[in-house]
Amino acid sequence: MADLAITNSFSAGTAIVASQMNTNFTDITTWANGAPNIGQSGSTVTVDGALTVAQTTLFSDQTVSRGNFKDYGEVVNTHATTGGTQTIELENGNVATATVATSTTTFVFDNPAATGTSFSWTLILTNGGSQTVNWPAAVDWAGGTAPTLTTSGVDILTFVTIDAGTRWYGFAAGLDMK
Repeated sequence: MADLAITNSFSAGTAIVASQMNTNFTDITTWANGAPNIGQSGSTVTVDGALTVAQTTLFSDQTVSRGNFKDYGEVVNTHATTGGTQTIELENGNVATATVATSTTTFVFDNPAATGTSFSWTLILTNGGSQTVNWPAAVDWAGGTAPTLTTSGVDILTFVTIDAGTRWYGFAAGLDMK
């Protein structure tokens, strides 16, 4: 979208000549015709044309329909070296990283999307096999057993729920990644 430049300026008490008005209205019309068409019907806003968003956009758990996403990223929720109970706050990103280093680590998954929504996230876990790792009881693993994690290395685990975390399907996306 082009920038709108008004070629004439008017101040209070200044006589406005018709030719100056026409010039400004021509600029506005030209600018508006090249801009995206924005319409509103009730609570629905329609943008027909390119839309660039340069700020964080909050959808408040609303559905985005028929979207094609290209060149997108996911926020990484970084956890420090872990031990004890570690809460993975899922509202902070769909990818989490953690390193197991001291004592037993128990993971808690907090704030997944609502029931009826498929929600998945990935855990990139370093040295997961170096200590005991406990998973939420709601995690169902393939074959009924959590994978054997790498003692010194990186494992990638993925979790999926469709019922707000009442049941998580957990699986190893990659073990001992090199």
